[in-house]
Amino acid sequence: MRSRDFSSWIWGDALALLEHAERLKRQVLRAGSGDAPHWEPPVDVIETATSVLVYVALPGVPADTLVVAFDPGGITVAGVRPMPCAANARIHRFEIPYGRFRRRIALPLHALEPASSEFVDGCLVLTLHKLREAP
Repeated sequence: MRSRDFSSWIWGDALALLEHAERLKRQVLRAGSGDAPHWEPPVDVIETATSVLVYVALPGVPADTLVVAFDPGGITVAGVRPMPCAANARIHRFEIPYGRFRRRIALPLHALEPASSEFVDGCLVLTLHKLREAP
């Protein structure tokens, strides 16, 4: 009879639990100083040779309700994800957050120029072109 090595299985479960805890921490309602509680949607920032692409995951959020603000230090995306079910519905699992959200993305906007924004497959996609430096 051979022995089983459970250490890799336990390590995998531990990493999965840590990842889940980190995701919950990012999505948990937060109350800032004087702000209403809100959650933070996940964001991807991808740099190419000529631009920076910002993807903000916002499933179930109507595009026309989003507020995007630019300032020299970055971008703020805010809005509300409505409750997806009727008040008398029985909820079996509730993992996607709802309610007010706000996400601040720190970017050097002095070196970037907002070019376009679109809502694709539940993601807000912001494209910012890199500004060329004077020779």
